[in-house]
Amino acid sequence: MSDTILLSINGPIAKLVLNNPERHNSLGAAELKGLSGALSIIESNSELRVLVITGAGDKTFCGGASLVDMRNGAITGDDFQSVTDQISKLTIPTIAALNGSVFGGGAELALSCDFRIGVEGMILRVPPATMGLCYPISGIETFTRKLGPNISKRLLLAAEKVEGEALVNMGFLDSLVGRDDLPAATQSYAEQLAANAPLSVQGMKKIIDAIVENSLDREEAKVIADQCWNSDDLKEGLSAQKEKREPLFRGR
Repeated sequence: MSDTILLSINGPIAKLVLNNPERHNSLGAAELKGLSGALSIIESNSELRVLVITGAGDKTFCGGASLVDMRNGAITGDDFQSVTDQISKLTIPTIAALNGSVFGGGAELALSCDFRIGVEGMILRVPPATMGLCYPISGIETFTRKLGPNISKRLLLAAEKVEGEALVNMGFLDSLVGRDDLPAATQSYAEQLAANAPLSVQGMKKIIDAIVENSLDREEAKVIADQCWNSDDLKEGLSAQKEKREPLFRGR
């Protein structure tokens, strides 16, 4: 990792901070390498149940791939796509806590997460069409899969600037909160996810993603469902419900 990518772990919740606000938290070679390494650490830690990704500062969540590193050949679009794919394929659920505006590939980074919480005053803009560029194909797939073709055309072809409640209405954000409320709102949602049965959460995430990608293996899905049905966590969940207490799930 690098000074511009910070990883912290607090119990079942991991947090990644894009820590380069002077450059709008853009992702160059060092940042992409740091992110990839951190994501590998997170994926290998079976105790983790949620990942939060956010940015430093109060202006920009992420400005996308570093244009400086793109121009000098230090990174390619494939390098950026590799990291966003790594995020989307994580076993545990992910939350993008958008501390500021989102530009270019930063939007794709956010869309690679399962949930997105934004702050009032932020804007979204994806400008490649204004520069004569075609956004990377796998990235276009992400936009279309998450937002649908019409919204994707508005963002990619027209390079619309979107802000406020429109971000929620179009499905880019799940919720919009005051800037000062972002940490608490994110922590609350992360704790809610972490408190649920991990076999259920991770299993259903895998099934939902497979359905969206039109790659569902029903036999594999049945194995996931049967694992939950036969788990100690289900016994704990039913006991907790009967005893009117909070369950303590262990992921087995």
